[in-house]
Amino acid sequence: MSPLHKLDEVRRLEELAFRGWPALESQNHNGWHLRFSGGYTKRSNSINAISEDASTDIEDLEAPYRARGQRPAWRLSPLAPPAMVGLLEARGYSNIERSLVQRCPLHDGFTADPAVEIGPQPTPAWIEAFCAHSPVRPEHRETMERMLAAIATPKGFALVQSNGRPMAMAIGAVEGDHMGLFDVLVMPEARRQGLARRVTESLYAWAWQRGARFAYLQVVAANAAALPLYEAQGFRTVYAYSYWLPPA
Repeated sequence: MSPLHKLDEVRRLEELAFRGWPALESQNHNGWHLRFSGGYTKRSNSINAISEDASTDIEDLEAPYRARGQRPAWRLSPLAPPAMVGLLEARGYSNIERSLVQRCPLHDGFTADPAVEIGPQPTPAWIEAFCAHSPVRPEHRETMERMLAAIATPKGFALVQSNGRPMAMAIGAVEGDHMGLFDVLVMPEARRQGLARRVTESLYAWAWQRGARFAYLQVVAANAAALPLYEAQGFRTVYAYSYWLPPA
């Protein structure tokens, strides 16, 4: 694949992910996509390049975050100008996390587990489980619920319970022929029972029925527990991105 086509693929997956996990407010400015959600999650409060000739004016791009009293977070994908890493390092910024964007082809061999409930909206039980195990701080709960409501349909909120207690959960968001997989959580007492596989493959089957032929996800590169499962399901890394934060 040529470098130009590779960047086009990165751009498409970036745009899908922006909509699959939407910020409450966003704006495009000088080749960057700025996302704001009251400080809830790095992903939805980050500075993201959308053009190879994006501005490198750090102060200009951080100004809207500082005006809101937020610490700016830079999310550098392959779309970011190559000079950005050096510019941020020179200012004392730290690379706090590297994540992978992976994609796999879907097929009709993925089957839904009858124990996995998938609904078009999060139930009260789903919300309570997510707040407890994500976790979501009380001051961010309203923001989180508004963000979930803003995900375009079709969307699926998956949950496995046992005796009324949540065991595992995840979100699927379909757009065109892709499904974004977000927030796969398995509760501590339910780990090593295959629940992550059951929840995710139920969502793949759900998405296949709605026209999706690929799934994509974002996973922390150091997540040794999740990566083998995703590899076995057919996921392969398309690109990586990293978060950079200014000195405290």
